Amino acid sequence: MDTVSTIPASLNVETRVEPRVELREALRTLGERHGSGIRALEELMTQTALSADEMRAQLAVQFRMKPISMRELNQYEPDFDVMSFVEATTRLCVCFREADGTSGTNGSGGTNSGKGLLFVIADPLDARTRGCVEHRMRSRPTVPYSWALASAGDISAYLAVREKDVRAMDSLAFDDPIQSAVDPSSLALTLQGISSDDSPVVRLLNSTIYDALKMMASDIHLECRANGLMIKCRVDGVLTVVGRVEGRDVADQVLSRVKVISELDISERRVPQDGRFKAQYAGRDIDFRVSIMPNQFGEDAVLRILDRYQLSQASGGLTLEALGFQQADTRFMRSVASMPYGMLLVTGPTGSGKTTTLYAILTEINNGLEKIVTIEDPVEYQLGDILQIPVNEAKGLTFARGLRSILRHDPDKIMVGEIRDPETAQIAVQAALTGHQVFTTVHANNVFDVIGRFTNMEVDPYSFVSALNGVVAQRLLRQCCPDCTTDEAVDADTLVRSGIDPDTAGSYLFHRGTGCAACRGSGYRGRRAIAEALRMNDELRQLLSERAPLGAIKAAAMRYGMQSLRTAAVELVKRGETTLEEINRVTMVE
Repeated sequence: MDTVSTIPASLNVETRVEPRVELREALRTLGERHGSGIRALEELMTQTALSADEMRAQLAVQFRMKPISMRELNQYEPDFDVMSFVEATTRLCVCFREADGTSGTNGSGGTNSGKGLLFVIADPLDARTRGCVEHRMRSRPTVPYSWALASAGDISAYLAVREKDVRAMDSLAFDDPIQSAVDPSSLALTLQGISSDDSPVVRLLNSTIYDALKMMASDIHLECRANGLMIKCRVDGVLTVVGRVEGRDVADQVLSRVKVISELDISERRVPQDGRFKAQYAGRDIDFRVSIMPNQFGEDAVLRILDRYQLSQASGGLTLEALGFQQADTRFMRSVASMPYGMLLVTGPTGSGKTTTLYAILTEINNGLEKIVTIEDPVEYQLGDILQIPVNEAKGLTFARGLRSILRHDPDKIMVGEIRDPETAQIAVQAALTGHQVFTTVHANNVFDVIGRFTNMEVDPYSFVSALNGVVAQRLLRQCCPDCTTDEAVDADTLVRSGIDPDTAGSYLFHRGTGCAACRGSGYRGRRAIAEALRMNDELRQLLSERAPLGAIKAAAMRYGMQSLRTAAVELVKRGETTLEEINRVTMVE
C-alpha cells in the first residue's frame, strides 16, 4: 500500500517500534483477500497475538502514521468543514487543525510549512477513506496534511463528546426539491439518519426535534407565517427562535409531516387536532404530545416533549431537593405526604412543574409496603413498582372512569394527574374522605384560588376542606448562569417597581449572567422551584367552609407561617441566584 504522507513534525516520536515479520505476513495475506475494516483489524490481532496498543503502534509504523491517544486527540481542534461530523462518525476518521509551524505533505507530494490538517483514522487499511481524503485535498494544494492512527474506541468516544457542540440544523439546506413521500414510522433520531434522509422536509423536522432534545427544551413551536415557517423552542420556560424556513409550501409540508407521524387527518386544516408520536433518541423512547391549531396563514403545531428519563438522569434521582425547593417547603410536603389519608393539592400554571413535584413525592414515599396507583394524561415519567395508568379518552378511559376503577383496585395512595371536571373532583374528594391518600394537581394562580376552582366545580366546600391536608402553589425560576455571572447595579426606580425598599437593598447580592456558550447567551442556566405552602388546620378549615373574606384567610395563613411566592422569589434575588427581571416575569408584585 502506498504511503500518502509523512509523520507530522508536531508529534514527537520518542521510540520506533519495528514491525514484526508476523504482522507483515498477516497484512500481506489480508491484502490478498482485500480485507479492510474493524473486523479485519480484529483478525490481525488474532493472527499475531498482539494487544490493541501493540497492534496500533506497529500498524502506525507500517503505514508511517503516528499513534495518537485519547488525551492527544483532545488537544486538537476538529475541522468539520473539511470532513463533516456525520462523515467522521461513519468513516471513523476525524480532521483536525494543527498549530502554525506544522509541516506535512501537500497534494502534489511536496512539503509545506504552515497551518496544516491532521487526519486521524481508526482503520489504516481503509483505502476508500484515505483515497477520499487525498481527492478532497487536491482542491487545497497549498494546505499541508498528515495522518495519525487512533483506536476506533477513542475516536468514537471523542465524537460522542463533540456531538454536544454539533447542531444538526446548521448543516441543513433546502437545495433539493420538496418530496411528498414521508415515512409514518416512529422516528430514529441520529445525526447519520438525519443527514442520509432523502426528503428535505423529513430532515428539517427530525433535525429540529434532535436539536430541541439536545437543548433540553420542553416544547417545540412550529409557526406558519405569511412567507414561511418560524421554529421556536421553549428552554427553561422561555421561547427562543431557533430557525426560519422560507416558503409557504415548505411550511405546509412540514405541518403535514407532523400530522402523518402523529396519525392525524392531513386533509383537515380548519379545526384543532391533538395527537402524539414516539421517537428514539440516545437509546431511549421519548413521547411527544402534538397540538395542531389553524391560523390565518395555515396551521401552527406545538410539540410537547415528554422525556421520562431526563430529570431523573440529570439530577441523579427524583427528589424534592433535586427540584430546588426551600428546606421549609420540603419538610412541609414530606409531612403532608406521610399522613395516612386526605388530599394534597399542587397548583400552578402549565409548565410550572406540578406533576414532577408529585412524582418526587411518590418516589420518596414508595417503600413497597403500600399500593400506589396513578392515572395521568400522559404518563410523563416511569416510576418503579407503581401502577401508572394513561388516560385514553378515545377508548372511554377518562380521569373520572379511571379513578372509579382505581378505588376498586385496593389502593393506599392515588395520584390523579389533573382535576379537570366536576365528576373527577367529587370522586377525588370522596376517596380522600374514605381512607385513601390522594395527590393531585389543579390549575390555579395561588393556594387561595384553589378553593374557588373546586367551588366552581360544584364540590361541597365542607367536604373539600375536610379532605384537604395542604396546598402547594409553585413556580419555576431561571437561575443565573454560574459561568458568566457578574455583579449588577440596580437603580432605585427598578427596586420600587419590584416592591423592594431601596433602604433595605444594601444587603442584596444583585447578579446577572452576561451570556456565554454554556447558557446559549441567555445569562440563565437551569431552573429551580419556589413554592407557597398552606397547611390546613381547624381555624383555616372553618374560615374556608364559612366562605370568609379572602383577606381574613390570608391573614390566618400568614400567622401560621405561610410564605408567599413573591417572598420566596425575592429571597433568591437577595442571595444572587436569579434576577429582578426574572422574578417580575414569573411572580406578581405584592
